[in-house]
Amino acid sequence: MDKQGLNRVEKKAAVSLASVFGLRMLGLFLIMPVLAVYGQDYVDYSPLLIGIAIGAYGLTQAILQIPMGWVSDRIGRRPVIIGGLIVFAIGSVVAATADTLTGVIIGRAIQGAGAIASAILALASDCSRDEQRPKVMAIIGLCIGLSFALALVLGPWLGGIVGMSGLFWFTAITALFAVVLVLTVTPKAVNRTPKRDVVPVPAEIRRLLANNQLMRLNFGIFVLHMVLTAWFVTLPLTLVNAGLAAESHGWLYLPTLFLSFAVMVPMMIRAMRRQQQLPTFRVAIALLVIGLSVIAYFAESLWVLYLGVWIFFIGFNYLEASLPAMLAQFAPAGSKGSASGIYTSCQFFGAFVGGITGGYIMQTLGMVGVMLFCIVLLLLWLAISFRMRLATGVANLSLRVAQITDVQAAELAERLAEQRGVMEAIVIADEGITYLKIERDTFDEKAAREMLAAYN
Repeated sequence: MDKQGLNRVEKKAAVSLASVFGLRMLGLFLIMPVLAVYGQDYVDYSPLLIGIAIGAYGLTQAILQIPMGWVSDRIGRRPVIIGGLIVFAIGSVVAATADTLTGVIIGRAIQGAGAIASAILALASDCSRDEQRPKVMAIIGLCIGLSFALALVLGPWLGGIVGMSGLFWFTAITALFAVVLVLTVTPKAVNRTPKRDVVPVPAEIRRLLANNQLMRLNFGIFVLHMVLTAWFVTLPLTLVNAGLAAESHGWLYLPTLFLSFAVMVPMMIRAMRRQQQLPTFRVAIALLVIGLSVIAYFAESLWVLYLGVWIFFIGFNYLEASLPAMLAQFAPAGSKGSASGIYTSCQFFGAFVGGITGGYIMQTLGMVGVMLFCIVLLLLWLAISFRMRLATGVANLSLRVAQITDVQAAELAERLAEQRGVMEAIVIADEGITYLKIERDTFDEKAAREMLAAYN
């Protein structure tokens, strides 16, 4: 079997699951750039209800994210993915047929209940070899990022043609198309991924919630998506007031997103080469503050708004890409799945809280009030980031071992922990898996595999 590239099964899994995940995220994000404008047509319109409608999916998604990962481990990944997509389609239909914002909120909450992220990532892992798994995950991550960018461009244009109801019907159709993809293209699992790499373990949750480094990281992703959602409660109306018609907002998002990536990618490469991830991380948070400040105080000038949105997206895209990499470094050995589950739940809960608070502040204090609230949150995050400590060159690795006894597992873990370059070692006897946290530069994988082979 070719170890240098993806094999046929891995390619099918990567493309199909990335498409499924991307279509679902497209459906969630599609209304964000337009609801604040088109939502004024509903009889019960208020900025607060707009905010709740934008962020409602986050509450149900945050609550169900971890449990659905456990369910997929028991009944299989594909049933959970298909069921979640059907639930998402039902929520889209409820929102499409609603004649009030309250009905839209109910539909959005149902959309979020189709929490399939854990199951998709677990199936992607099950369908890929250890050495090719990062490539598969990278393809899925890229597709998620592209779906967000596409939603910002497509939402205003499509909304101008079919209206809010049509946007929700469109998301329902994309969800059903994703079901067809899962049934016809997505391969069945060819192996079982090390459980703790992809699915949260109940016993780990409390311990990880008390981990100071992970706590700061989870607070960061919470604030980032809280600010993003609150921002979209105000930004569309700000652009309309500055003279840009709602259906033309995509022409603002398209160049600003493209140019933000043109700055963000070299920025990330430079930070990695010079081992300056944390200082650059703080610069990215500062860019969010600068972008929001520009938008708040120069809201009447469309060209200055372009500048503010561009600066904001540079910071946002950098943070969105770097936070998962930091999570992988901070997560203890054997706890990657649990740490990821908590992280993702904080992300979606942030979107929900951002919608509510953004809507309430917009209703009481106006756009500038929302911007100032977001700026204060970001400054708090910036201050907390100075307590973060990033160990460079650290990675998590899982290796298979024969079924062994608990006594042998404890002995093996102790021996591995003494190996050069091994920071942590956990051996789960009933899974036949060894979880290692390693220093890439000094770890000798060949020696570790030889040690495991002695137990086969």
